[in-house]
This record gives sequence, C-alpha cells and structure tokens, in this order.
Amino acid sequence: MKKVDFLLLSLIIFLALVCRLYNINTPLADLHSWRQSDTAAVARNFITQGFDLLHPKYDDLSNIQSGKYNPQGYRMVEFPIYSAIVAVLYKSFPVVPLEVYGRLTTIFFSLVLISVIYYLLLKESNRLSAVIGSLVYAIFPFFVFFSRVVLPDTAALSLAFLAIFFFYLFTHNKGAKIWIFYLLSLILFAASLLVKPVTIFFGLAFLYLFFIKYEFNLVKRLDTYVYFILAVLPLVWWRFYIQNYPEGIPANKWLFTMVNTSAGLQPIFLRPAFFRWIFFERINNIILGGFGATLLVIGSLIKNRRLLLFSILISSLIYLFTFEGGNVQHEYYQIIILPALAMFTGIGASYLLTDNKKQFIHQAVLYPVVVAIFAFSLLISFYQVKGYYDYSNDLVSIAKIVRTLTNPSDQIVTDTVGDTTLLYLSDRRGYPAVTEGLPDLKKRGASYFVTQKSDVIAQLKKEKRFTVIFENDKFALFKL
Repeated sequence: MKKVDFLLLSLIIFLALVCRLYNINTPLADLHSWRQSDTAAVARNFITQGFDLLHPKYDDLSNIQSGKYNPQGYRMVEFPIYSAIVAVLYKSFPVVPLEVYGRLTTIFFSLVLISVIYYLLLKESNRLSAVIGSLVYAIFPFFVFFSRVVLPDTAALSLAFLAIFFFYLFTHNKGAKIWIFYLLSLILFAASLLVKPVTIFFGLAFLYLFFIKYEFNLVKRLDTYVYFILAVLPLVWWRFYIQNYPEGIPANKWLFTMVNTSAGLQPIFLRPAFFRWIFFERINNIILGGFGATLLVIGSLIKNRRLLLFSILISSLIYLFTFEGGNVQHEYYQIIILPALAMFTGIGASYLLTDNKKQFIHQAVLYPVVVAIFAFSLLISFYQVKGYYDYSNDLVSIAKIVRTLTNPSDQIVTDTVGDTTLLYLSDRRGYPAVTEGLPDLKKRGASYFVTQKSDVIAQLKKEKRFTVIFENDKFALFKL
C-alpha cells in the first residue's frame, strides 16, 4: 500500500466511525434487542459473578430456548470471547454503560474489517474498487447499524478476514518470516470459529489461497492439513463440551429450512418466499437501496482470473442457502455476507467508471450517474433502516421502576413472548414468558410478575391471589 492508500483509508475509517457513533448511548432496546440483550447479559454476569468462560450465563432461566428449564441460566452458543472483551472493558473503565462498550467493541472490529476489505480489493482489483467497496461498508445504513450492535457476528467476521489477510501475506511472500503469517492466520481463524462458527464457510477462501501457493501439490502438503485441523479443533472441542449443558443450547435445527410465523414453523427451503425475502427485500431494497444492487450484479459478472474475491462471494452464497430459515427470520444473519456485497459493489462501480469507457456513455455523464446511484441507494436504504434505531421509552421506564422496587437477587416473570429485553433492562434474571402457571414459576424461584396487558392485570386483580406492588397506565408489577 502507498501513502495515498493510507490517506484514503484513514478518511474512510473516520467516516465509518462517525456514522457508527450515532445513538451510541441509547438503551439496549433497538432492533433485535432480545438477541443483543442475551449477549450483553453474558458480559454483565461475567462482571457480577466472575469470569468463567466455560460457563457463560445470561438472564433467561426458562425453557423457551432449549425446551428445558435452565435454572443456572447457561448460554451455550458461541464461545464467549466477545462478551468477555466487553466485560473486561467495562470492569477496567466503568465510565459508560455496558452496552456502550459492547457497541464500541463491535465498531472497533468493523473498522478493522473495512481496512482488510480495502487491502484485498486494492491487491485483487484496483484502487477505485478498494475505495468504493470499503466506502459502501463504511457508510451504507444497513452496514452501519449492524456494525454497532451488541452481537459477536462482526467480531467473528473481522477475525476471519484478518486471518485471510495474514494468509494472503503467507501465500504472496517468501522467506522464513511467512510462517509467522501462517501462524497468526491460523490463530485468528480458530478464534473466529469460536466466536461464530458460521465463518467456517470462508474456509473456501483459504483453500483457494493454498492452491495459489502450491497448486495441486496442496494435497501433499502437511501444512494444508495442519492449518484446517488446528483451526477447527477448538470449535469441535467447544461443541462437544457444551453437550454437557443441553438446557443452555437453543434449538437450532429450524434455522436451516424453517421460519417462525404466527401460524408456527413453516418451511422456507428453496421456496419463492426465500428468494423474495433475501435477494429482493433484504439485499436489493434494504441493504443496497435498490439502485446499488445493479453495481453488485455487474461486479459479480465481471470475468477475473483472480478468484480470491469470488471465493468469498461463493462462500457467502453457500452460507445463505445453508441457513435459509435463519436468514429470512432475522436481519442480523446477513452480517456474514456484507463484506462480499460491499466488495462486489465496489468492483461493479469501478468497472463502469474505468474499465469499459468505450462501451458506455461519455464519462462526463457516467460519473454523475454513478454518484446518483449511490446517493439514491443511500437514501432508500436509510429510509428503511432508520427505524432499526427506535426503541420503546415505555419499556425503559418500566425497567427502571422494576429495578427500584425489587432486589438484584429477585427473579421476575414477564409476558413478553420470550423477548429478554425487559429482563436485561431491569437487570434481573427470570422468565421472559409465562411458561407455566404463576404459582409453579413461584416454586421455581420467581418473586415478581410484570405485565403490560390490561386484561391480564384485571384478571389477576379479580382473583386476588397476588399483591399489586405497582400499577400505572403502562404496566403492573405483582408480588408472587
């Protein structure tokens, strides 16, 4: 990289940081707050209960996630590296709320990811592709929002792309020092798999880089097998280990082929609805704002002998078609494909502007057209994404009252249909749904019941089985 690249990248990183600091200190109640709350709760419990990485715990003690009651609150999903980082930051410098440190952690990893995107595009395409591709990731609204949520996905993605970066150095250099790059890449890829196992799909990129270095002799090379075995081994160990805590493992088979609707689980595998939701509604409309998808398609169709970037695109597509249910159900599942979308949008724009001048209209017209495409795409995407930042002030107020009227050790029950946001905001453990009768939940240790439903409030007051501790026009708090 030359000085001009460092300057350009610094400007892009600055823009990305400014965009991501928007609403940095709002309560953790925005889009997918339930999933963010679960991640943040693990960090908070590390702070209050001690750093036990082998026994991460969150606030949900119910049987909703796994089908089994979870009295210890085990959260056995990804290895809790991300939550541990957030907890360490907060415990070392408790000057801002925990969720702010969570957002800052995600932001940091997203800025690292943008840097790697710039480097790979610069080396595998050209400078203009690098600028536009990294700029897409830096400022497009969907990319921005999901680069500052309290979720481990961006951290895992950043670690995976850092691993690709160091492995790129390994394959494109010579000498003894390249084995340092090999080792760093291996460690980072193993860490990314622990943080989010779905980054294993990017193994295709590493396989391609091995081919670049050794061609077909890669099957005879010990370092090929060592790399993949050692990278995957910690993940395999973790997945076997957590089987000892089935109550802490959420049901996940539906993520492949089903979506959860008001009528229950419905099949989505290769149905027209899958293609409409993912490729039209999400990628075309929301992520790239409609017009920007044109550049993505152009970039994906350009013939290029350098196939590293295409291996990343193919990896992303395989991931989409593997977790069809999860991708349709939750927007944050698309975090994994965002680098590929940004890179090939950049390649498509660069192709229009520099590589085929004779086949398009005059540059004096073409440049404003491409700028207009970006402007309209940004506006359309922003119009749809701006609501992701919204949150319920009522929910925040209710949580504050619950914290005031209950003790930290009290367990509460909410009727929020499995949404753990109120538990997190209240800083209380308990049950995010009435999974059985309130007397039975009382036997399990619950002390209070929180409800916003007027009919439920009226019925409980009529029965006079539980004492009303607090009531206003928003909710009621009952002592069990």
